[in-house]
Parts: sequence; structure tokens; C-alpha cells
Amino acid sequence: MLRLRPPLPDEGPALTELCLRSKAVHGYDAAFMEACRGELTVDPARPASRIMVAEMDGVRAGIAEISFAGNEAELDKLFVELACQGKGVGKVLLDWAKSEAIKHGAGALVFDADPGACDFYEKQGAILESRTPSGSIPGRFLPRYRLPLRGGSA
Repeated sequence: MLRLRPPLPDEGPALTELCLRSKAVHGYDAAFMEACRGELTVDPARPASRIMVAEMDGVRAGIAEISFAGNEAELDKLFVELACQGKGVGKVLLDWAKSEAIKHGAGALVFDADPGACDFYEKQGAILESRTPSGSIPGRFLPRYRLPLRGGSA
């Protein structure tokens, strides 16, 4: 059974490792992954964001994190544990992020995506908007998506 819950105060390191394992599925080497560690670090006490953890049968299955700026919400993280990929966890977490964004008046959810996750986001209705520089890897650019939200402000 899949359920969503807020992160525990001391859960940041375990959630960070989940993010790193999930990203590594796209074939990145150890040096690349270490360069991404800062961006993928989860801090449950970060005041400007909202974090949700997915559990499947009592085991951490994924995480989503969003923050707000103006009338948009930024999807800062969405990662699913390898053993749970393809089981709907990512969609449930994205649905939570969309719902949370709408509650806060956002008209769109915007985010940079790993190139390996583009198919997932496009199937969920996200629209490729541009390319932006990676916050971790100099010279690398990431697809920038916008997911319009119903019920949010324009």
C-alpha cells in the first residue's frame, strides 16, 4: 500500500541517498553523482519548501519537494527508489506537488528535468519550455518544463 507522509526531522540523509540512487539509474558515474550531491541534499527543516515522502508497504519509496516564487511553484525534487519505479509512485508524488501548488495559488509547476525523466513528465502534461544551466555540472544544460495547473492563479 502506498501512502504519503511528511519527512521525519532526522530523515534528510536517508532521503538524500534515495535521491542519489534514483538519479544514478540514468547511468551517471561516481564523479558526476558526487557533483550532484549538494543539489540533491534533502533538508526537512528547509523553511521555504514543502516535502512529501512516499512509503510503499512501510518502506521509503520516493520523495517530492516544492518551493514557491510568485505565482509559480518549483518542483525542486522528485525521485523514486529503484525498486519502486514503474509502480505509480512518481505520479502520486507529482499529483501531490500539483495539488499543493494549486493550494498556494500557483498557476504552474516549473522544473528542470533529468533528460532521462523527460518522457515521464511529458506523459503527465509538462511542456518543454527551454534549457537551463545545471546547478551541479558546469557546461551542462537541462530541459526546463512547465506544467500548467488548473485552479491556480494565471
